[in-house]
Amino acid sequence: MKQKSGVLTKIYIGIIMVFMYAPIAVLIFYSFNKSRSAAWGGFTFEWYFELFKSRSIMNALTNTLLIAVLAAVLATVLGTAAAIGIHNLRGKTRAVVQNFSNIPIISPDIVMGVSLMLLFTFLGVLFHFEMGFVTVLLSHISFCVPFVVLNVMPRIRRMDTSIYDAALDLGCTPVQAFFKVVIHELMPGIVSGALISFTYSIDDFVITHFTQGARFQNLSTEIYSMLRRKIPPTINALSTLLFLVIIVVMVLINIRDRREEKRKTMN
Repeated sequence: MKQKSGVLTKIYIGIIMVFMYAPIAVLIFYSFNKSRSAAWGGFTFEWYFELFKSRSIMNALTNTLLIAVLAAVLATVLGTAAAIGIHNLRGKTRAVVQNFSNIPIISPDIVMGVSLMLLFTFLGVLFHFEMGFVTVLLSHISFCVPFVVLNVMPRIRRMDTSIYDAALDLGCTPVQAFFKVVIHELMPGIVSGALISFTYSIDDFVITHFTQGARFQNLSTEIYSMLRRKIPPTINALSTLLFLVIIVVMVLINIRDRREEKRKTMN
């Protein structure tokens, strides 16, 4: 009976995996197709070379990476500070603030995108600026910060505050004790929050679409504009590379989590 249930479990997992990753496998397969049609025309790397020759795609790639790195760094700093501030609150105030910080996570992207677009449009009329790089960056920071808070808060709860007091007794200034003790203890959560922020920023389309303005393009919006005209084979190559980047980031997060679990069990 146990063997039969085990076989059924494996079959079920296999079906789920095929359902999830078969479209991506087809996408990767056709990124090496020499033919522009669905018929197989031979193996080639031509579309990858064409991809890197495209000025519009390279500009969009540069914008995407720059936004993702800046958003991840700034969101990590703000999210870590916010998590420490929330932890220092007391009573119902802490619960209320923490629940409010989780609203961007559970809110639909379309709501976030439209609300940010209206905000930037209103501010643009007041201060005479157009939406573009800065508005996209601010939008990405706004939806990345809650993920950093979500990753850092559990580390703060498990941190032994007596270590910070001991560092002060041993001669550290409050600033030195903060960086040598607090930041060191929170570093796993900070790294996870930064990697997740980077991943979500690269992957975002809806919020970027509403806040980018007319002159700014990142990869997701560039792909969308290309799809509206005609589907070029370079999209397959570009989507494959994006998928590989996200996979690498997620693998790094899993490796870090496993090392953290092993360190806990050894202690």
